[in-house]
Formats: sequence, C-alpha cells, structure tokens
Amino acid sequence: MQVEVTGKNIDVTPAIRERIEEKFSKLERFQVPLIGKHAVISKEPNRHFKVEATAGIPGGNIVASSEQENMYAAIKDMYHKLERQLSKQAHKPESRRATHSQKPVASQPEEFEPEDFEA
Repeated sequence: MQVEVTGKNIDVTPAIRERIEEKFSKLERFQVPLIGKHAVISKEPNRHFKVEATAGIPGGNIVASSEQENMYAAIKDMYHKLERQLSKQAHKPESRRATHSQKPVASQPEEFEPEDFEA
C-alpha cells in the first residue's frame, strides 16, 4: 500500500512510515477504496506531535488530525478517527430508514351520483 508520508520539523524514519502504512492497511477491511492516501507528521513547538491524514473515497474525502505528546499515540488516535468515518461511510446504505415502498397509498375519492347534488 502506497502512503505518502511527509514530516515537518521531524525526520520520517522507516519505523514511523511502517506504522502509518500498517494503520492505513487496517482500514481496507471496510472495503471502501482509498485514493491518494497522505499523512503529515509535525513536531510542534510545545513538544506535541501532530499527525494529519487525508484520503479520498468515492464521493468525498476523509480527514483526521490528532495532537499528542507521544507520536505513536497521535498516530493511533488519528487511525481511530479515520476508522469511525469509514465505518459510517461503509454502513450508510444499510442505515436508510424510509423507503418509497413504505409510503401510505392515497385512497381514491368516492364517486357521487348526480342525484346527491339536487337542490
């Protein structure tokens, strides 16, 4: 799986790249095709690590961001946010509640005889 990983103020090591690719590969179980997977890891001045990820899906994009003191915890939190979005997207067709076949049928108006309207 090809994931584009970018680092800001931090070097992207093979271990970091492997962890991110592992998290994205776990998202394949939802059977929603992911297009253009991209992750950005940055070290903020307040000693926090910020991980942002985007991926295209049919009909839109999913985006997740997490900021933690531990970089691997930030990656895990970002993964959970992506997982929630994909789960919602994958189960969306099943959650339709109202269908057109369940609409009530309008009854036919009663026919009146001309003698009913005589004055």
